Amino acid sequence: MKNKTKKRKRALGRSNWQFWLIISIPLLYAIVFAYIPMGGIIMAFKDYSIKRGFLGSDWVGLKYFKQFLSSTSSIKVIKNTLILGVYSLVVNFPFPIILAIMLNEIRSVKFKKTVQMVTYAPYFISIVVMVGMMMQMMDLRTGIFNLILQKIGLNPINFFGNVGSFRHLYVWSGLWQTMGYSSIIYIAALAGVSPELKEAAMMDGANRMQKIWHVDLPGILPTIIIMLIFSCGNIVNIGLDKVYLMQNSLNAEVSEVISTFVYKVGVVNADFGFSTAAGLFQSVVSFTLLVAVNKISKKVTDTSLW
Repeated sequence: MKNKTKKRKRALGRSNWQFWLIISIPLLYAIVFAYIPMGGIIMAFKDYSIKRGFLGSDWVGLKYFKQFLSSTSSIKVIKNTLILGVYSLVVNFPFPIILAIMLNEIRSVKFKKTVQMVTYAPYFISIVVMVGMMMQMMDLRTGIFNLILQKIGLNPINFFGNVGSFRHLYVWSGLWQTMGYSSIIYIAALAGVSPELKEAAMMDGANRMQKIWHVDLPGILPTIIIMLIFSCGNIVNIGLDKVYLMQNSLNAEVSEVISTFVYKVGVVNADFGFSTAAGLFQSVVSFTLLVAVNKISKKVTDTSLW
């Protein structure tokens, strides 16, 4: 009996070798580039020196964590990261849902595809190219925005040198770039909403807004909650590339976030232990937020990741 079971398992494994081959590629990628580098976390607890290596470097315990959490500059960095993360969540989370619902209501196939193409396209623009475009369009002398302001009798604005403009530029340019692509998952969820429910709502005299509110939104609510949990977990995970490209000495007061801080301390100043501690702190906060929001969601809505 045992031999038969083993033979069946072997036969099943052989028949599905294409599946195992496909899944092995991302699995190998995750092991090499995600799990193996996690061993570097030990640097956060050591006065790491390239000469002495991981084992030879002196153990300092929580010294760098205390230093990071007690430093005035670090507190400002954490504050900037939280403000930018929450601002991004508030703006970038609801608009893709609204766009998906609007696209779902469009009856003209040609117009719908045109809108989809226009809104999806910015996602495939490189961050470097996009920031370069922003700098050109908002240049103090030759930028199109400042030329328009001068035409209507207003003074030009130094957008990238203005402390108050940085967060708005970062968040709203991000919305323009990712809104269309982020709406895809909601469009797919809306396609799964029961047509019978929609027809029943129309038969009961519901108008378009009532149908959206009472049929479409409840139908995609589990998807919205799952995406919200992921978004809340990423509040402090502000990427390095865009912030660093937009950053300069004039807006550094609000643009210095944990990722840029880690880069400057670790790569530029070669203080590997301190930068690793800051990066580990960011990861722990992200994980804590993810678990907390998931737990709250499970209690309130019965929808969760696990």
